[in-house]
Amino acid sequence: MAISRLTKSLIFSTNYPSSNVRNVLGSCRNFGISCSSSSKFQIPGYNLNISRLSPNEVTAAIRANEYSHDFCSGPVKSYDTNQLASNNPIEDTRAEGRSLLSDGLLIGVFDGHAGAACAQVLAKRLFKYVSASLLPAEDIIKLNSTLQETETRIIDYYNDRYEFVQELKALYSRSFNKYVDDLSKAYTSGQEVPKAPEAFISSFLRLDADISREASTDMPGSKTLSVSMSGSVACVALIQDCHLHVATVGDCQAVVGMLSESRTWTAKKVSIEHNSDNMEEVERILSEHPASERGKIIERERLLGQLAPLRAFGDFRYKWSRDDLQKLAVPRYGRSVIAPHYETPPYLTAKPDVVYHRITPKDKFLVIASDGLWDLVSPLQVVRMVGEHMSGKAALSPLRLPHNMKLKDINSILEQRREGLNKVPIDRNAATHLIRNALGGSEYGGVEHSRISQLLSLPQDVVRLFRDDITITVVYFDSEYISHCPL
Repeated sequence: MAISRLTKSLIFSTNYPSSNVRNVLGSCRNFGISCSSSSKFQIPGYNLNISRLSPNEVTAAIRANEYSHDFCSGPVKSYDTNQLASNNPIEDTRAEGRSLLSDGLLIGVFDGHAGAACAQVLAKRLFKYVSASLLPAEDIIKLNSTLQETETRIIDYYNDRYEFVQELKALYSRSFNKYVDDLSKAYTSGQEVPKAPEAFISSFLRLDADISREASTDMPGSKTLSVSMSGSVACVALIQDCHLHVATVGDCQAVVGMLSESRTWTAKKVSIEHNSDNMEEVERILSEHPASERGKIIERERLLGQLAPLRAFGDFRYKWSRDDLQKLAVPRYGRSVIAPHYETPPYLTAKPDVVYHRITPKDKFLVIASDGLWDLVSPLQVVRMVGEHMSGKAALSPLRLPHNMKLKDINSILEQRREGLNKVPIDRNAATHLIRNALGGSEYGGVEHSRISQLLSLPQDVVRLFRDDITITVVYFDSEYISHCPL
């Protein structure tokens, strides 16, 4: 892709976090990596002699970006979150915050591509748009009046250590204030306040439209153009009392961990993925364009043969008209910014699918993660890992024995599994626990240090061939509070 990556300093006044350690998935032998127990290992085809990380170095690497937050009251007891980079800088972002206008808790994971800029901007802006869109008419009119006089804090963010550079901060404030003003005028003229699903849709689409409009702003360093040319998928959860809404654009996923009366864990997906595996989504896109384009719109399971997610914020190289691309994008990025067979845009949308779930006492937690996690483990595996982590036990994967194994070796494996049942998880943070087990978990139970150590040691020019950035947030529900929620 001809689009250059946006450096982190263009968007934030403080550097965005990135790990110095890169990671790969699965068994090292599966990828041709030497699995010896020595302090160094090699990858065939690469002139590399890589030093293995020590147990302490592994732990430091996977805990570098972890964060936990406890609540004193409400439907959520606490949450754990963490990130592990593959790209440098990491293209994933995450955000958590409480709306100061409606008291709802917002949790978001944003998986960027073609650079980190769009995902970074979403993490700082989208919650405000969602919060405003959910306000009753009288409250939005009051907010509009207040914003005309002074800047007002809309979201109480947790673990938010970064600010936009000043020129972007001012531009983005003007865009948000204009959105609130437009809502106020619409409600004053008699338009009804949308319900939650429609509010998510209108706020997502409005922010995406603002990103498009801002791209033509004469900003030094083409900052806003860089945001519009990069892209991001998003998964945002809103928790208000016992009501959970999850809005998804792209291929991040959310799953609720449910514990039955028989103490069995089950996983309920509360998100819809927009990729080529979703045939309804493929048919939706094809139906919006002439039949003559059917063989060209989805190629090699990608939009126009290039983009894996079929919905996303930004990525205006798949949304703008050819004339707009010629005017705004080609001078900076070259003619290759226009995709082959680009005939009837837009091909991409930021319209979310919204799933509602009524939280019950059986629902113990919510996991939202980028596809870097879901590429490694299934939703049920994730729920089992978090569930066992809650009870202080390390989860064991189903037993899979190699062919022609001797009886004494089988007995040894069973002994290891029995010992694993009594192990307390190494990590207190559930998101870190998931990362460790997803990267280093063995088919016999537990985590193999030699595996995760080798796979965490690969250099930047190799690791991206094997795995993506990973971002995870685990939200724990308060069962006692939930049990007293009115129906």
